[in-house]
Amino acid sequence: MLALPRNVWLLTISLSLFMSLSVFVVFIGGIIGQSLAPYVSLSTLPVAMLVIGTASGILPVVYVMSKIGRRRTFLGVCVYTIAIIALAIVALKIQSFYLFCLSIFLFGITMATMNQFRFAAIESVGENLNATATSTVLLGGLASAFLGPELAILGKDWFNTPFVGSFLLLSCCFVLAFLLLWFYQSKYIPESEQKQSGRSLKAIVKQSVFIVAISSASVGYVVMSYIMTATPMSMHIIDGFSLMQTKFVIQSHMIAMFLPSLFTPIIVKLFGLSKMMIIGIALYFVCIFIGYSHSLHNYWVALILLGLGWNFLFIGSTSLLPRAYRGSEKFKVQSINDLLIFATQAVASLSAGWFVFNFGWEVVLLSTVPLLLLQLLVLLWWLRKKAH
Repeated sequence: MLALPRNVWLLTISLSLFMSLSVFVVFIGGIIGQSLAPYVSLSTLPVAMLVIGTASGILPVVYVMSKIGRRRTFLGVCVYTIAIIALAIVALKIQSFYLFCLSIFLFGITMATMNQFRFAAIESVGENLNATATSTVLLGGLASAFLGPELAILGKDWFNTPFVGSFLLLSCCFVLAFLLLWFYQSKYIPESEQKQSGRSLKAIVKQSVFIVAISSASVGYVVMSYIMTATPMSMHIIDGFSLMQTKFVIQSHMIAMFLPSLFTPIIVKLFGLSKMMIIGIALYFVCIFIGYSHSLHNYWVALILLGLGWNFLFIGSTSLLPRAYRGSEKFKVQSINDLLIFATQAVASLSAGWFVFNFGWEVVLLSTVPLLLLQLLVLLWWLRKKAH
């Protein structure tokens, strides 16, 4: 890891600052939503709007990036995000639920940009270091696991309107990210390669490696986001656990999502990408079994396992995806990959609040089982296909 180029480390630190926004929103979005929403079942709408905004922002972000380059896009989005933070503060001041949801939706551009960091890191290294570069960048999520909730708590009571100070602190993250990304250097792409149109999208998506990569990432994100979004509602609002206890569980989950990145390159070497992703599915099943109880300990262990399972699936799928495209096809394939991932994740986040308030925590957990079984079959098919 230490031998990785400067670009990878700049992206790692910047990801921690960008991702603090999503952790921040997951932690307090539902709580703010519950205080502003006209109906309690809409409490998680702000969190869902972040995911919907991310899905909506992928194609525009990738298009702009293909025209002006990654560096200029990264820098421009830092400035854009600070402006949207100001809009969120206005929404809180005037107590407008729908303006607050709009501001969170507009943060989707920020998240769509952040999700290009892993591809920018892969482009900065050789193919043999894809998993290592991806794992290293995702380590930035460790800092965000602490930074997002701590900013929310620290600034909560600075002003008469709760959480206005929290958003002001959040804006400082993007000032710092701008300064760091100023030193990022985009990879030079030869003009001849830029002009190549590449294969048709139909030919690309028929590849088994593309199917496995995109399905693993989608299922991993959908199940993780669905359960994670429902957790603060179930813990804090339904079961009555304190905000600090809820923060501890969410922070532990975020740490579990990113801390294994220190070891996943070793796991890849020992088991291979396919078997590592199968282990990720198995961890999800254990998460569901343990999470069925409403005790604080069970919430904690279940959310840790949820984070571990996501890490194995996401790093595996991200490392596989470059095998499905050529240099001239990267923006096309990366945009389709992220669009499918976050469109399905948006549905999961949007439905989490409705399911948990109308059917309970147990139904939230059990409703993920069919999807996980289907993905397990896909991975076993891929493993068998490679063996022949």
